[in-house]
Amino acid sequence: MEKSDKNFEELFTELKNYERRGIRMQIDGCPASPLQIVSAHMLREDNTYMRDYIMDENGKVQQLDFYKVEQCKK
Repeated sequence: MEKSDKNFEELFTELKNYERRGIRMQIDGCPASPLQIVSAHMLREDNTYMRDYIMDENGKVQQLDFYKVEQCKK
């Protein structure tokens, strides 16, 4: 198994665990499943996704958002 394949598998497992805990996930403001998020990461070319953890009043993660970060091209 290639390193990138292992990384995607680990990401999918992590996100499935969040999903099981009832944590909502989004990509660029749109609801997304763990598979959709991993697929977006796999298909990216020059883009990177930044995570944004939304916490509740007790400090527990209630939502996980991914935002595409545009790289500045010179």
